Amino acid sequence: MSAKSKRAPARHGKLHGMKICSLLPSATEILFALGLGDQVAGVSHECDFPLRAKTKTSVVSSRLPKEATPAETDRLVREHVERGESIYAVNRDRLEELAPDLIFTQNLCHVCAATPEELGAALATISKQPEIISLDPHDLGDVWRDILWIGEATGRRERAQELVTHVGERLGRLKEQLSQHSEQPRVAVLEWLQPFYVGGHWVPEMVEHAGGIDVLGKVRTPSRRVSLQEIVDAAPEVIFIAPCGYVADQARDEYMSLTFPDEWYTIPAVRDGRIFALDANGHVSRPAGRLVTGIESMAKALHPQIEVPVKAMLGMLSVPATGARNRAAVAGTPTF
Repeated sequence: MSAKSKRAPARHGKLHGMKICSLLPSATEILFALGLGDQVAGVSHECDFPLRAKTKTSVVSSRLPKEATPAETDRLVREHVERGESIYAVNRDRLEELAPDLIFTQNLCHVCAATPEELGAALATISKQPEIISLDPHDLGDVWRDILWIGEATGRRERAQELVTHVGERLGRLKEQLSQHSEQPRVAVLEWLQPFYVGGHWVPEMVEHAGGIDVLGKVRTPSRRVSLQEIVDAAPEVIFIAPCGYVADQARDEYMSLTFPDEWYTIPAVRDGRIFALDANGHVSRPAGRLVTGIESMAKALHPQIEVPVKAMLGMLSVPATGARNRAAVAGTPTF
């Protein structure tokens, strides 16, 4: 199986009648935003936005147990990756039945979607071979270009341009407000808590657009594991809790379930009560148009005086630090 180059958009003789399978929640979200919901025939098990996406046939399933704890999930993922195995299974029989003309996949993160090898094995014996487009964004510019690319590939170029223009307008309004504030808080974005990972790729850019400085993440590089001491030494003034795939209340609850050593409470963000849980599932870890809402959520947390849309307010929760400290004093040791 080979992925199409970004310089060579897919071409179909009957764009408006094509059947599409999306193995990515981000691509599914973009396809629906382009008005292509009726043409989406198959999705992954994680495609949950908009709600109508959940009514589509799932052609991907996870090999990880649903009851696994965050720490167990991390261990199982690392074991699969080390063995060169996909943690997702592509259903060959459902692809045969759906007979899609076009499939959207990715090769950026094998923790987020089926590997090209897994998809290739499923496609090897089906009777109708679809066109494959691999979306592999490394930064925000790539994300916005992918929206345009999907529009080009599906005959929705003008609608895609409208979406990207709308994103630019929102970022422009935010930038204008932030120009009135010179403060740039030091920020850490925790993409996983057991163990700690910090966000990479487009996440540091999001922090920058929100008027902060990411002190641990690096643009266009994968998320990486960090120690508690690295976080302490970085001394972030604001911490965003944004585990991949979690909504804000799940992120808050997991943080509150953990115990921490005394060093944790020397971090300025913890000491000053500037910890916020984000809707990472929709607004941080998924490279689609709603990243702009995540940027607005971050900006509101960093600069409370500014005005942001209601959806951005709803995607952010303030997280108290005191409960975890009291439990840590009783337990004696951290439970990472």
